[in-house]
Amino acid sequence: MIRHTPRALCVLLASASIGLSVATAALAADGATVFEACSVCHGKGGASSESAIPIIGGYSAKYIVESIKNFKKKIRTCAEVTIPSGPKKGTKSDMCKVVADLSDADVDAVAKYLADQKFVRARQTFDAAKAQRGVALYKLRCEKCHENNGSSPDEDNGILAGQWTPYLRAQLVSFRTGKRPLDDKMKLRLDKVDKDEEEAILNFFASQQ
Repeated sequence: MIRHTPRALCVLLASASIGLSVATAALAADGATVFEACSVCHGKGGASSESAIPIIGGYSAKYIVESIKNFKKKIRTCAEVTIPSGPKKGTKSDMCKVVADLSDADVDAVAKYLADQKFVRARQTFDAAKAQRGVALYKLRCEKCHENNGSSPDEDNGILAGQWTPYLRAQLVSFRTGKRPLDDKMKLRLDKVDKDEEEAILNFFASQQ
C-alpha cells in the first residue's frame, strides 16, 4: 500500500486540478473543430453568405444550446436546404440530421465557440422608406426583447439586425403557422403585426449593415 505525505497529497491534488483545467480548456477549444462540419452551410465563424441560412456567429451560447436541443427533439421544423460548399455541395440536408449525433459536450463547446465570434451583418438590398417606417414599429413591438435595434444577444434571443431577410421571413411564417414554438409574450406581440408592418420591420433590420 502506498502512503502519501500531506505534501505529496497536495502535489497530487494540484496535478489533478491542472489536468482538469487542461481537459476543460481542450473541450472549449473543441468547439471550433465541432463547428467545421457546420461551416459548409453557416460559413466561417458562423457568418453565412446564404440568404436562407442564418448568420449565427455572435449569438448567445444559451440561444445556440436551446436551438440545437429543439432541433434534436424536432420541436423546431427542420427545413431541408442545399449544402452550398464542401465535399457534399449540392446535396440536401437539414438541421435535425446535422445535430442528431452531437453529444452534450459537443453542443456546449460549439455554443461557446459561436458566442465568441463576431456577428457579421448581411449585405442585402432593402427598401429605405419601409425601413424608416419600421423604426417606430420595432420600438413598439420588438425592442423590449430584441434590444439595441435587434443587435443585442443579451436577452438570449436571436440577433435580428443584419440577419438575412429571407431567413427571418421564413421564421415568421413558421411562428405564425405553429411550426416553430414561441412564448406567449412574443405571440401576443406578433399577432398585432400585419403583413405590411412585418415587411417594414424586416426592412429596418436589413438596413443595418
